[in-house]
Amino acid sequence: MAPTSETKALLQKKARQRCHWLPILDKSSGVLYLSLVNQLAADIANGTLKAGDTLPPQRLLADALQITLGTVTRAYREAERRGLTEAKVGSGTRIRGQQVDLPNFHHLSKALADSIDLSLSTPIPSSLRGEQLRQILLRLSSHHAETENAIVYQPEQGNLTHRQRLAHWMNAQGLRVDAQELLLTEGGQHADYLALQTFVRPGEAVASANITYPGMIAAAKQLGLKHINVSSDAQGIRPESLDRICQQQKIRLLYLMAEYNNPSCEMMSEERRIDLVEVARRHDLLILEDGVQFVPASHRGTPFFELAPERSLYIFSVSKILDGGLRFGALRAPSPLMPKLSSALRAQCWGIAGLMGSVICEWIDMGGADQLIDWQWQEVKHRQQHLRQQFKDYDLRSHEFGFHAWLNLPEDWRASQFVEEANQRGVTLIGPEPFCVGSYPAPQSVRICVTPPRDFSIFAEGVARLKHLLEQGPSMSTALI
Repeated sequence: MAPTSETKALLQKKARQRCHWLPILDKSSGVLYLSLVNQLAADIANGTLKAGDTLPPQRLLADALQITLGTVTRAYREAERRGLTEAKVGSGTRIRGQQVDLPNFHHLSKALADSIDLSLSTPIPSSLRGEQLRQILLRLSSHHAETENAIVYQPEQGNLTHRQRLAHWMNAQGLRVDAQELLLTEGGQHADYLALQTFVRPGEAVASANITYPGMIAAAKQLGLKHINVSSDAQGIRPESLDRICQQQKIRLLYLMAEYNNPSCEMMSEERRIDLVEVARRHDLLILEDGVQFVPASHRGTPFFELAPERSLYIFSVSKILDGGLRFGALRAPSPLMPKLSSALRAQCWGIAGLMGSVICEWIDMGGADQLIDWQWQEVKHRQQHLRQQFKDYDLRSHEFGFHAWLNLPEDWRASQFVEEANQRGVTLIGPEPFCVGSYPAPQSVRICVTPPRDFSIFAEGVARLKHLLEQGPSMSTALI
């Protein structure tokens, strides 16, 4: 027996009393379920419905609006398809929160909205990069042979023409490499991981400075390698410490940054490099030199692949020159090691994307890379001079053309507290813990990066806030009994 009109009216009244959302539908507008979805979208936009709000049960809303259950079901499904809602069994249908991109790095999500970032070793932002990239893409679009070659499968070692063009530019920058010695990679981190994966087996050991690049720490951990920390001084890894460790256990590979260590800024003398080569030969170590922290040739020492070409690999990347999103680099290796590296890369991804190689080589050939790197070095030099001047009364280690500096804090500070209080004052830093190998105790030091701010004035303001914090001293610690 069909319900009477009185019964329907009573059901509608009770349903409307229980519904916290009652959209006004235009039943003459055509497709009724779409009218319901459009009203839902409008109420989200005007704030009537907020993220996390639960929509009425479908049967209840159908009774309240005097429409069929099927209409409400279709509307709810369409709303979910559009990303307006999300449905979970047992929890009903809720309004979704606004979908936004998360920060590129997790720690930035905790920073104040207007915080000055001095935490990341990235190129200085510049609209010139985007302008140059647009020009390059236009140029490539008219080079039919280049674009056709860019989309086919590439050799494992990388396109020969790309390697030749890259080698020519690297030689102009003072790095004497041959195209046959280069294997193209998807950036410096890929080269690091590839070298470890190829030459160090799970359970074997690699060695590095006790404070080093977090990407190396992560790669060794991911591959199941033992990571041994070696003590350092102002010139980096101490040869006698490395020698002693090698006498105690088998080390397969030594990872180092000779020009200036990330994060602690040690710079190796020629004598130190020669001494480390002697230890490496004595114990048959491979040497993996990370050259991503790129400085002018006049401020670089002799690369290890010239001092010990038979056992040295060298990592190159455009991340600090052009920008980090361009995943392109190279691993220089002696010829006898190249087949193993090529096989490992083929197993990973077959070969790097030819299109990226075309973009980078065009960027180099048109002179854009030289223009960017010359401008950036001068700006970095200016910022480092300012930082050293402002912190002249503190224990600051830096490099004239380095992207960062290493501040050893005064005795009354702990690094974690300094990072926290800097963040409260609108300056984002990273503490020392991510750089420490194994159980090496974190020093009371922080890395200060000079490159993230687009403008010098913003950088200078961040430095001023840190200086004021140092002068003010740490806040009173919590009283405990």
